Amino acid sequence: MILRKLSILNYKNIREAELTFSDKINCFVGLNGQGKTNILDAIYMLSFTKSAFNIVDSQNITHDADMALVQGHYQLSTLNSQSSTLQVSCGLKRGVKKQFRLDKTDYKRLIDHIGLIPLVMVCPEDSELIAEGSDERRRFLNVVISQQDKTYIEHLTTYNALLKQRNALLKQYAEATDIPWDLFEVLEAQMTPLAEYIYQKRSEFIERFIPIFQSVYNEIAGGNEQVSLRYISQLQDRNLAEALVRTRQRDLILGWTSQGVHKDELEMLLGDYPLKRVGSQGQQKTYLLAMKLAQALYLSHSPILLLDDIFDKLDSERVERIVSLVQSDRFGQIFITDTDRQHLTQLLGNTDARIFHVEKGVIQ
Repeated sequence: MILRKLSILNYKNIREAELTFSDKINCFVGLNGQGKTNILDAIYMLSFTKSAFNIVDSQNITHDADMALVQGHYQLSTLNSQSSTLQVSCGLKRGVKKQFRLDKTDYKRLIDHIGLIPLVMVCPEDSELIAEGSDERRRFLNVVISQQDKTYIEHLTTYNALLKQRNALLKQYAEATDIPWDLFEVLEAQMTPLAEYIYQKRSEFIERFIPIFQSVYNEIAGGNEQVSLRYISQLQDRNLAEALVRTRQRDLILGWTSQGVHKDELEMLLGDYPLKRVGSQGQQKTYLLAMKLAQALYLSHSPILLLDDIFDKLDSERVERIVSLVQSDRFGQIFITDTDRQHLTQLLGNTDARIFHVEKGVIQ
């Protein structure tokens, strides 16, 4: 999948831009706060139907504008070596539902678009995978699996909706004496098979993903460190239907559901110890980069790769190995941001890259 052309109107600090890209490497250079990341975020939105950073769509519209538009023209190869094109556009307007369109047809459900344009983004905010709670690590699992399995994202969406209903019931009847247990039974009967599917797909993903991740990490780190991932789920040792019934009284006291795949965890290990506790800044950055690059290789359809300010806190040897890795045939089209044009030019060497300069939202 190749993004040939990107059109932006009133997206964050980018008033207007018409950009044509290289098939392999595209670089955005400029000082911090000029709009480099906003370009990557616009590309991200065309794959995931939402910003990577702002949940509220209206926050992505330029402050004094009423609407924003992001449009991408893509080229994809088919099995018979022929190529076809598609156009994806996202229109945002204050106070109006977002309009997302494939070619000339509006999506009835945004969820149907996920996975059509595989994409992996690496950015400084990825540090939350290590620093924050298990929500961030489950989100990583969900983003990867959803790009290959539409049933997974549909089951996950339905499960979360049912979970929200159960939690609402728990709060509503926390101090009641006459509790409608039949309502809980109905919700739990629907949640259980969905959770079992989600657990199975997460287990299968981690089993296949770990060797890819370890190989990428070793390539970046020079083979001097051992890393791994451990998937932890309550469903590994209990029947969820029975557990939900058994913990109803406790959940009423807590006010939330204590059993289910929404409590799953992904443990990050350096050697035999938690990465968060023993890893240096450079090792943590390498770990995160390896996870994201392994994600791109796992998706296997040459996903678009967005690399936002990835070189900070890494020694020169690791940076050179990363650049060499992403330039290889294993990866498809790449978009990189950096503040130092000279540094980036030295790293890329004679690579046929297209370089854009970004200043105050203007791209040249």
